[in-house]
Amino acid sequence: MNLRRRDFITAFAGSVVAWPLVAIAQQSKVMRIAVLMGIAENDPEGQRRVAAFRQGLHDLRWEEGRNIRIDTRWGAGDASQINAYASELVNLAPDVILATNTPTARALQQATKSIPIVFAGLTDPIGDGIVKSLSRPAGNITGFTSFNAETGGKWLELLKEISPATKQATVIFNPKTATQAIFLPTMEAVAPRMGIALTRAEVSDQASIKAAIGKLAGNSDAGLVLIPDVFLAQNRKMIFGLATAAKLPTVCPVSYFARDGGLVAYGSNFSDLFREAATYVDRILKSEKPSNLPVQDPTKYVLVINLKTAKALGVSIPPAMLTRADEVIE
Repeated sequence: MNLRRRDFITAFAGSVVAWPLVAIAQQSKVMRIAVLMGIAENDPEGQRRVAAFRQGLHDLRWEEGRNIRIDTRWGAGDASQINAYASELVNLAPDVILATNTPTARALQQATKSIPIVFAGLTDPIGDGIVKSLSRPAGNITGFTSFNAETGGKWLELLKEISPATKQATVIFNPKTATQAIFLPTMEAVAPRMGIALTRAEVSDQASIKAAIGKLAGNSDAGLVLIPDVFLAQNRKMIFGLATAAKLPTVCPVSYFARDGGLVAYGSNFSDLFREAATYVDRILKSEKPSNLPVQDPTKYVLVINLKTAKALGVSIPPAMLTRADEVIE
């Protein structure tokens, strides 16, 4: 055997030994995922969403303790705390970060321009300056939206269907945390055609919530519509307690609002959005770039009706609406 051939065989044998070691090293690498939640850790809805995200990762063969580590922080609706946690998570140098509402996405966007970010549940990522385009988001951020502008008109339609006598509807939101700009133009355009006078109630603390609902107490032709808003989510049980006492039918943007006392909810299934977000996290962990992953709109909306609240309000839900409902709470 000449020297050249012997060197080739030796090199080949060495590479054969090395290949499995490289493969094992790749398989055993633990990828780091950060999650910044906008709501409080003791909120059951927040736990459901995180569980859905973890399940989505599990379905894609990502297992915590084996090939991923997940660091989660809970902002509890506090802007300063969300900003602090965003910086803290970025300093951990994760491979990808999950943003879970507009305030968390904004905070993470300011904290890093390089670490990939996937969002779940933003309403208006273009209007909020999170992405430049849905089809080509550019930068390091992409994800899944939760609503579109037409949903605002649907909320008014549901209010009128539940309570045909409705002549005035108050839209309640915190301008600092809500994405009202996408919904209000649609609502203000369709309200006159329904014979509804639309008013805005901007709230920023519990006292202003009480004052806004108090103005409507005793008005048999009034209703309340909630805009998607982390502040309202934090105070939802108080809102529905006050609204029920004031005999106000409420239409809400997310299903768990109805489970916590709202009359009717119509919006995205957020657990599904979080499971979907896991698919983008998976693709990014496998080296795809966020800028090449288009922002996706929701494909399904759910209708939830709380019959217990309807009974307390003295409202009779039309049979056709009950038939359409995805969930009826009794």
